Amino acid sequence: MAEAALKFDDSAAYERFMGRWSRAVAPVFLDWLGAPPRASWLDVGCGTGILAETLLELCAPASVDAIDPAPAQVKAAKRGPAAGRAAFRVADARKLPFPDASFDVVASALVINFIPDRPPALAEMRRVGRAGGLVAAYVWDFAAELSPSGPLRRAMRRFGAEVPGIPGTEASRLEALRSLFQATGLEQIETRTIDVCLTYVDFRDFWQAQTPGYAPTTKIIAAMKDSERMRLMRAVQSALLSGPNGSIEYCARANAIKARVPR
Repeated sequence: MAEAALKFDDSAAYERFMGRWSRAVAPVFLDWLGAPPRASWLDVGCGTGILAETLLELCAPASVDAIDPAPAQVKAAKRGPAAGRAAFRVADARKLPFPDASFDVVASALVINFIPDRPPALAEMRRVGRAGGLVAAYVWDFAAELSPSGPLRRAMRRFGAEVPGIPGTEASRLEALRSLFQATGLEQIETRTIDVCLTYVDFRDFWQAQTPGYAPTTKIIAAMKDSERMRLMRAVQSALLSGPNGSIEYCARANAIKARVPR
């Protein structure tokens, strides 16, 4: 199956789809990370600024810098809750615009598998980390189809639709993350899984969130005949567990990793 080409240039749709999931997983990751207060942070692939926003609330950082290659995402982050408290800029993870040993913590949220050339990006994250500092990341477990889009993608396959692969699916495995960090020369590597469960008000809430314009699955659905689309929606709805008043709840899993820059 060919991988989809994803462009995160619709920050509002991204926030509607992923925002609630990102806000659920970030606090668990930060608690596990255990970074000291008054640390200088770099958020690599900041998106709309959710990790930066959360660590500002929970980790008492001395400073927060954040980069993302998508101007629309950075623009949204600059308008968000972390505005004025974190420095957001457009930049490529594979060529970070910072001097060596600039940060105590270098973290990346839900991004690494999407980077086309991951080893140079990790090498850059190590380069800008201080000796003994933390380098960490988490990604959705796409390989096990346990991302927030998992229920829709599984239902589409059962329906007979061709569903494009997620970029870097194999790179989302814990073993792949560990190998990547080891190859970069990072030390004291630890991994864990993070399961988060969320509730949608009803199927319409779920469907609207799951079909952002930038997603290849949305384009496939849009190309269907009306009758096919309605049959797919019924198939997806029947595969989901409904709670009180038609609410929908399910869980997603993130794979997390942390390590130290050698002293």
